[in-house]
Amino acid sequence: MTAQMKLGAFLWATGHHIAAWRHPKAHVTAGIDIDHYIQLARTAEAAKFDMIFCEDAAGLREANIGIASQTSRSIGFEPISLLSALAVQTSRIGLVSTASTSYNEPYGLARTFLSLDHLSGGRAGWNLVTSASPIEAANFGSTGLKPHADRYERAREFAEVVTRLWHGKVPGHDGQSFSVRDPLDLPRSPQGAPVMVQAGASDVGRDLAARTADVVFTAAQTFEEAKAFYDDLKGRMASYGRDADDIKIMPGVAPVVAETEAEAQEKFEELQELIPDDVGVALLSSYLSISDLRRYPIDGPLPELPESEGMKSRQALVVEQSRRDGLSIRQLARHFAGARGHWRIVGTAVQVADELQARFEGGAADGFNVMPSYFPGELDAFCELVVPELQRRGLFRRDYEGRTLRDHLGLKRPA
Repeated sequence: MTAQMKLGAFLWATGHHIAAWRHPKAHVTAGIDIDHYIQLARTAEAAKFDMIFCEDAAGLREANIGIASQTSRSIGFEPISLLSALAVQTSRIGLVSTASTSYNEPYGLARTFLSLDHLSGGRAGWNLVTSASPIEAANFGSTGLKPHADRYERAREFAEVVTRLWHGKVPGHDGQSFSVRDPLDLPRSPQGAPVMVQAGASDVGRDLAARTADVVFTAAQTFEEAKAFYDDLKGRMASYGRDADDIKIMPGVAPVVAETEAEAQEKFEELQELIPDDVGVALLSSYLSISDLRRYPIDGPLPELPESEGMKSRQALVVEQSRRDGLSIRQLARHFAGARGHWRIVGTAVQVADELQARFEGGAADGFNVMPSYFPGELDAFCELVVPELQRRGLFRRDYEGRTLRDHLGLKRPA
């Protein structure tokens, strides 16, 4: 049987393109419309996606709310509450949410996700993040963003405690950051334990993933970048007593698909034309952890940047692309705003499927986290055009074979 890729549907209010909310067919109040999310979840489930994924940040996404860069995307439900509602509106698709190790405690988080897992019949997953935004830090009585290494040391201990709790053990934990005495007041998950998802791509982030993750989301522009990340992460797993297939690596992909290549390109250009320059530059500044790029000439090159305590891997990816392609700040901002540094494909269903197949069969991905440019239109287009093409090639399931998220992903039940 031909190996089959995994697919996640990354839900984000109006869509992943920074100007999605301005698209004439976008649902502008999507972030607070439960019927909108139910429709998206059911669309993805009908297409047999492995999971839906909801990202989260504990604060507005833009310090300067006078610039509607990410602020327009900050209106939305707390994701675990949202997924609890979607659990009763779906029956098979996995339900994955972000929650930060910086601003939670392991006992409470473990209990919340295990509750979602039981409510959904074994379909829950936790996307572990360490939170890299000073805006979030300011909302939790913090004196500022903790250093990168300290955030990951806390995350390592956090994941260890959560795993013990999910496995039904008495934690008896008294560590550097946490003290946890009792087990949870819930039985073990229908799938053994909720699925652990991570997205850190720094060296310490990859080590944490190799030790604890079941799924890894990542960003890679080129096949070479994706392949190097894939081989490096899989190669780290043996030292933690794990098999390479114990982790599914699912890079983000932002497809714009239509019946013809010309139509797809027209759809993409329509979105790009909706990006004001100050919005694109403000978004780029936030991801590079630099206070304001606007003081540099917009048609000049990206300046030399000091290493940040924020999203180190994302900063490196953006800088590398700017140098490799010789992009000005304006060009880089417009390119980055379309998919926030993730891989973008514009074309027909055959062209998109060809690209996905090449990375999947080339050993650079186990599947993909699909990031539609705007909702619901681009998710509908992917499900109606690309999924049938992948199924025709035997690269994606025609129906679910199990009931839990671990079943869908082909992950072993934890002992």
